[in-house]
Amino acid sequence: MKKFYILLVMLLVSVSALAQNGRALYEKYSDLPDVEAVYISPAMFRLIGRIPDVELQDGSVNFGPLIKSLSGLYILNIPQSDAAANLADEVNRFVKKGNYELLMEAKDNGEVTRMYTVGDDKVVNSLVMLTRDGSETSFICLDGSMPREQLEALIADAAKD
Repeated sequence: MKKFYILLVMLLVSVSALAQNGRALYEKYSDLPDVEAVYISPAMFRLIGRIPDVELQDGSVNFGPLIKSLSGLYILNIPQSDAAANLADEVNRFVKKGNYELLMEAKDNGEVTRMYTVGDDKVVNSLVMLTRDGSETSFICLDGSMPREQLEALIADAAKD
């Protein structure tokens, strides 16, 4: 039983460390020149969560529960610079260390987009998206306890367009 508790504590520490890495990357790059940066806090998600349910036109996906489940959103866009390449390298190391699973990869005329998740069969704890287009890098990290089924439905719907 003692081993179980130690394993549980280690698991919780590793999940919280992953969330801190998205934030740490944001904090490291957000103040650099020419960097576009957006952070949405848990307080904002709670506020948005009070808005009535938001559904797609066909009614198949309800955004409300997904929005309410988020605890942080970090977005960085870095145009042509050494910082853009450094960010891409750091994100690649970040997802490898955190045992993220490749969810999707898309390549189009030199642009490469990869989406990674970490969680279990029912809940995604973090979603990371990295896009490289020439020397420009974009990074998006969503943290929370997102229902996997709803997140996958949103991604599938977005891929149709």
